[in-house]
Amino acid sequence: MASFRRTLSPAYHDRHHHNGVVSVSSPSHKFSPNSNNYSKLTSPLHALLARVAGAFAKRYGRKGQWRKTLFRCLLFFFVGFLLGMFPFGHVAVNDDIEINTPRATTTSNKAQLPRDDETGFTIDPVRLTAENHISEAVTNFRFDFAPRKQLIIVTPTYNRAFQAYFMNRLGQVLRLIPPPVLWIVVEMNPASMETAELLRKSGVMYRHLVCTKNSTDVKDRGVHQRNTALEHIEHHRLNGIVYFADDDNIYSLQLFETLRHISGFGTWTVAMLAPSKNKAILEGPVCNGSQVIGWHTNEKSKRLRRFHVDMSGFAFNSTILWDPKTWRRPTSNPIRQLDTVKEGFQETTFIEQLVEDESHMEGSPPGCSNIINWHLHLDSHNVVYPKGWLLQKNLDAVFPAK
Repeated sequence: MASFRRTLSPAYHDRHHHNGVVSVSSPSHKFSPNSNNYSKLTSPLHALLARVAGAFAKRYGRKGQWRKTLFRCLLFFFVGFLLGMFPFGHVAVNDDIEINTPRATTTSNKAQLPRDDETGFTIDPVRLTAENHISEAVTNFRFDFAPRKQLIIVTPTYNRAFQAYFMNRLGQVLRLIPPPVLWIVVEMNPASMETAELLRKSGVMYRHLVCTKNSTDVKDRGVHQRNTALEHIEHHRLNGIVYFADDDNIYSLQLFETLRHISGFGTWTVAMLAPSKNKAILEGPVCNGSQVIGWHTNEKSKRLRRFHVDMSGFAFNSTILWDPKTWRRPTSNPIRQLDTVKEGFQETTFIEQLVEDESHMEGSPPGCSNIINWHLHLDSHNVVYPKGWLLQKNLDAVFPAK
């Protein structure tokens, strides 16, 4: 009898012959209850999973391989999700571990250290001391937000031998004053380029004005120069303390500090040299604290004056010039110095337009006992003014150099 032999195909490479019995392993034999791997699945959940997978594999043949793979992925994902949501393990916590919660404190800068008798792991408390440092910095630092009053220094000047010396000296003094300081310098027409250059190099905020008054009709040029500055202040409504500072006077820094304490009108005592240059004359108020109760005067020709004050011995608030309603002035006429009055009476006639009497004045500094301004009259009238403040010839010498 002829025997037919069938060649094994690659699809059946997993067949095994045991004692003439052909055993064909199916893809689902690993999940079969009769397989050896089933004994390894001790967990009931794994056994259930194997049975469901075996039933599904029998239902779908090889044609449904991709569906079987997709189903298994979804099934394992679902099982893993359930295991993650309901853990079966037990977490043991060691009772020997001691955790101290940090405590914030601002009363002490000393760190709390763990005691030697404590066992286990301890966390040192965290100390929030930023609040302490900020409070100490605030107490040690003084915030000064009080604004300073602006000082409006009016200086009339003209070409003469010592002009460069006087203007440079006054400019150096004004540089030492804390701002804001406005230096208004007034010259007769025309303005000199030398004065303009000096102001640019002074380092002080300035305004260079020119008085256009005809010099042939002027009795006192200083009166018209100051009036030019007053018109400028009134027109631009400059706010500050106005002070007439001639360039040939000597000023103390205490004077400019005192000016900022003036609310309306302030005055003080000025020391001047007598015409004979051998003694000093005091001119100004006699004060009881800040109240003016009398006047210093030694010249018989000036005893008829209402207020015995030098031109550099008083200062006033600039708003008096352009805000008469605030100061309840009876008239709104502009306040100006008068050129028609007798020499030496310009100060008193001007002050009478600002205040009514001594009750509206403030003595500065309190007690009026300090001399903070000197009027020395040291100008020389016989020295030739160098043109452009330069020497035209520098080769001539009185004594030859050795």
